[in-house]
Amino acid sequence: MKITRLHKTERMSKVVIHNDTIYLCGQVGSGNNITEQTTTMLEKVDALLAEVDCDKSRILTSTIWLSDMSNFAEMNLVWDAWIDPQNPPARACGEARLATEALLVEIIVTAAKN
Repeated sequence: MKITRLHKTERMSKVVIHNDTIYLCGQVGSGNNITEQTTTMLEKVDALLAEVDCDKSRILTSTIWLSDMSNFAEMNLVWDAWIDPQNPPARACGEARLATEALLVEIIVTAAKN
């Protein structure tokens, strides 16, 4: 079975494709608030999926980590406007300490190839 790894370093790959499944590493956004960070984070997901000829309608699962659950509603406003309502993935969302204090949100995505 072929495994393809894209944008790899000695530590990780941003995209791994195994059979018909696409795995994205954790994506974070930039900005000063949860809305900006969620928006730019999802733009990164779009770009990585597009690179492997895929899109958000093919997302199977997503795990979202928030540095503070008080941002849940604001994050969901961006998510709800972004996600394909005809093809919503299985999703989990929890609170975790992220890599730096400035990070408010991170997402891990698994998708099916077209």
